[in-house]
Amino acid sequence: MSVELSGAQWRKSTYSENGGQCVEVSASFPTTVPVRDSKDPEGPALAFTSTAFAAFIAGVKAGDFSGS
Repeated sequence: MSVELSGAQWRKSTYSENGGQCVEVSASFPTTVPVRDSKDPEGPALAFTSTAFAAFIAGVKAGDFSGS
Protein backbone atom coordinates (compact mmCIF):
# COMPACT_ATOMS: atom_id res chain seq x y z
CA MET A 1 0.00 0.00 0.00
CA SER A 2 1.43 3.35 -1.01
CA VAL A 3 0.14 6.56 0.59
CA GLU A 4 1.25 10.15 -0.02
CA LEU A 5 2.10 11.36 3.50
CA SER A 6 3.14 14.97 2.85
CA GLY A 7 -0.14 16.29 4.28
CA ALA A 8 -0.24 13.95 7.27
CA GLN A 9 -0.67 15.36 10.75
CA TRP A 10 1.20 13.15 13.18
CA ARG A 11 0.43 12.38 16.82
CA LYS A 12 3.27 11.23 19.03
CA SER A 13 2.82 8.68 21.76
CA THR A 14 2.95 10.24 25.23
CA TYR A 15 5.64 7.68 26.08
CA SER A 16 7.96 9.37 23.57
CA GLU A 17 8.05 12.46 25.78
CA ASN A 18 9.83 10.41 28.44
CA GLY A 19 12.67 9.30 26.17
CA GLY A 20 10.91 6.11 25.15
CA GLN A 21 11.30 4.33 21.85
CA CYS A 22 7.87 5.04 20.46
CA VAL A 23 5.87 5.70 17.36
CA GLU A 24 3.76 8.40 15.79
CA VAL A 25 0.47 7.75 14.01
CA SER A 26 -1.61 9.87 11.69
CA ALA A 27 -5.39 10.04 11.59
CA SER A 28 -5.30 12.18 8.44
CA PHE A 29 -6.60 9.42 6.16
CA PRO A 30 -10.03 7.76 6.35
CA THR A 31 -9.00 4.20 5.45
CA THR A 32 -5.27 4.13 6.22
CA VAL A 33 -3.24 4.57 9.41
CA PRO A 34 0.40 5.50 8.76
CA VAL A 35 2.87 4.71 11.56
CA ARG A 36 6.46 5.96 11.86
CA ASP A 37 9.34 5.97 14.32
CA SER A 38 9.14 9.09 16.50
CA LYS A 39 12.95 9.29 16.57
CA ASP A 40 13.16 9.32 12.75
CA PRO A 41 10.24 11.44 11.47
CA GLU A 42 11.84 11.81 8.03
CA GLY A 43 12.35 8.07 7.72
CA PRO A 44 10.01 5.44 6.32
CA ALA A 45 6.47 4.87 7.52
CA LEU A 46 4.32 1.78 7.55
CA ALA A 47 0.71 2.05 6.37
CA PHE A 48 -2.03 -0.19 7.74
CA THR A 49 -5.69 -0.36 6.85
CA SER A 50 -7.81 1.29 9.53
CA THR A 51 -9.47 -2.07 10.18
CA ALA A 52 -6.15 -3.83 10.76
CA PHE A 53 -4.88 -1.02 13.00
CA ALA A 54 -8.09 -1.07 15.06
CA ALA A 55 -7.70 -4.83 15.53
CA PHE A 56 -4.10 -4.33 16.65
CA ILE A 57 -5.11 -1.65 19.19
CA ALA A 58 -7.89 -3.90 20.50
CA GLY A 59 -5.34 -6.68 20.93
CA VAL A 60 -2.97 -4.38 22.81
CA LYS A 61 -5.76 -3.26 25.15
CA ALA A 62 -6.77 -6.90 25.70
CA GLY A 63 -3.19 -7.85 26.65
CA ASP A 64 -2.66 -10.12 23.66
CA PHE A 65 0.93 -8.92 23.26
CA SER A 66 2.00 -8.80 26.90
CA GLY A 67 4.88 -11.21 26.35
CA SER A 68 4.18 -13.13 29.56
